[in-house]
Amino acid sequence: MDNKLLDILACPVCKSSLVYDKNNQELICKADRLAFPVRDGIPVMLEEEARQLEPHEEV
Repeated sequence: MDNKLLDILACPVCKSSLVYDKNNQELICKADRLAFPVRDGIPVMLEEEARQLEPHEEV
């Protein structure tokens, strides 16, 4: 994930910053506990495509 792109991306729900999870290819919103997929290097920033993080998953 390009660091410049990560700096300008924000959660579409709450507008907070995101953290890149390289292992799962996801962008994580800590505030909403949502994981947005990254497919073929392209972030899918749609709320309906995000998955809710499980309670046991670290943020």
